[in-house]
Amino acid sequence: MPHLVSAAAAALVLLAASSAQACPNWQAAPSFGQIELWAGFTPDPYVRNITAGGRYDLARCFGSAGWGGSVAASPDFDLYWRGNSSQLTIAVQSSWDTVLLVNAPDGQWYYSDDVRGTNPAITFQNPQQGLYDIWIGAYGGGRGLPGQLIITELPY
Repeated sequence: MPHLVSAAAAALVLLAASSAQACPNWQAAPSFGQIELWAGFTPDPYVRNITAGGRYDLARCFGSAGWGGSVAASPDFDLYWRGNSSQLTIAVQSSWDTVLLVNAPDGQWYYSDDVRGTNPAITFQNPQQGLYDIWIGAYGGGRGLPGQLIITELPY
């Protein structure tokens, strides 16, 4: 089950951590591209090759949330979601121990770890329309670890 931190609390944590290190910046351009998907998109799932990891420790950026792993400062991928759907899942498939961090259209932060083995997934019920900034992180400060970003409306 994903953990949730309010946008205000996340902003305070990011502000406090900014003097010590950079943290995820939802305003930065994505490293691996973007896509606009509409409810009912085909083919479903949408799959994109990515590399996971980064040098920014989520425990330092989100402190008391208990989130582990490290990510890049810039989002890995941006999803622009349109239309109405009962659910939308964002997941990662990798042979490495990965984590998933998403900043949703309302500014809320979502985190996932170890949903399917060591692979993370976040399912949004009745997903909001708008921009989902997506980071795929890893443990141990790993960078450049191969994997796949999966976006689906199907049960996951």
